[in-house]
Amino acid sequence: MSEQLVPSGVVPGDGEWALAQVVRQRVAARLTAYAGERAAAGLPAEEEMARRATVGRLLAEELGEQRCLALAQGQTVIDAVAEGRIVQAVMDALFGTGGLERLLADKAIENICVNGCDVVWVKDASGVWRSEAPVAASDEELVELVRALAARTGGEERRFDRGMPRLNLQLVDGSRLFAVMAVTGRVSLTIRRHRFPAASMAELVRLGVCDEQLAAFLRALVRARKNIVIGGGTNVGKTTVLRAFAHEIRPEERLVTIEDTFELGLDADPVAHPNVVAMQAREPNIEGQGGIDQAELVRWGLRMSPDRVIVGEIRGAEVIPMCNAMSQGNDGSLSTIHASTSRGVFTKLASYAAQSPERLSLEATNLMVASAVHFVVHLGWDAAGCRVIDSVREVVDADGPQIVSNEVYRPGPEGRATPATPLRAETVDDLVASGWDAQGAAYQWWGAA
Repeated sequence: MSEQLVPSGVVPGDGEWALAQVVRQRVAARLTAYAGERAAAGLPAEEEMARRATVGRLLAEELGEQRCLALAQGQTVIDAVAEGRIVQAVMDALFGTGGLERLLADKAIENICVNGCDVVWVKDASGVWRSEAPVAASDEELVELVRALAARTGGEERRFDRGMPRLNLQLVDGSRLFAVMAVTGRVSLTIRRHRFPAASMAELVRLGVCDEQLAAFLRALVRARKNIVIGGGTNVGKTTVLRAFAHEIRPEERLVTIEDTFELGLDADPVAHPNVVAMQAREPNIEGQGGIDQAELVRWGLRMSPDRVIVGEIRGAEVIPMCNAMSQGNDGSLSTIHASTSRGVFTKLASYAAQSPERLSLEATNLMVASAVHFVVHLGWDAAGCRVIDSVREVVDADGPQIVSNEVYRPGPEGRATPATPLRAETVDDLVASGWDAQGAAYQWWGAA
């Protein structure tokens, strides 16, 4: 591992790390004993700030004992700077995210992939992967770290063991963690960061995801209450674009969001969206009972008087209730889906519908999709390797095994969206009514006013 890849701080494998582990274990044991004494005395559990103060006191005492022990044995006493690093490492382990803390603190990092405690790779906004220092002393300790993070998440029971070898949760900062064990040679976890939780169309333009003309068009689609499915590959920015679309929704509208794992966070902004119900699918408990999938949540959401239903990602049977929601008066609904092309979105929707309990035929699925979805927006990568919107399709109709659509924006020579087929006249009227500048768009797009 090269010198620059080793961050400052306590690093697994060195003597300082070993001392930090000893101190952490002793402090944790004393903290547990102290909590037991309080409970036996009839005292309530300490609040967060009081517990941190208690840990600080115990840390000072333990480090003092370690200094005395080192002097008695004729060993070198660690300096104040090293003690500070140990204190931070122990606090991170007990209250934060342990060895992941230093990586999560780096706002430039988008993806963190751990293929075993000492095989760590991160990717920044430029899309470049680099190796990083270990995040735990052993795979067993990494498993304990993941379990601790799950316990702090709160809410539903979340196991992580050989009987339930995968874990999916949202960290406090909004990052999404997925971990697996037993089915891989070593425990592995992936953390996806969301750099722009309060995204907007202006932000998409600044990032180069689209230009001003396309942003104005997409803004008009949302304001005109068009039902939109956002497609694209893994980690291409679908959730960020969905947030940007949601930014254009008026504060007076009531939203119901449905996700497998909380990522959208629309309910966290009471100014932009004061009337939001955010729902998350629930996994079965240890006995295999109590699981609630997204399809059921969509049905529940329709009974909650929403102006718009937003499904974070279509990935299964929820496609049918979602399309029903879109075609039964909840216009302006949004969702994302994994697909390699804009036309491929229709194939993916059909495959999910065919696998659902309803087992819809291709023809029935296409009729349902054509009556529900108005536009498909697809994201990809341009020639320079940047995330971009590369295609926009207007859904026109269904014709047996085919969805009829017009690609109003198609990938250009550099992979970015360029104007293509004109919109239907009735769609233009709807967008103009929502404030779209059709005359300016016509001059650039169709070559005629």
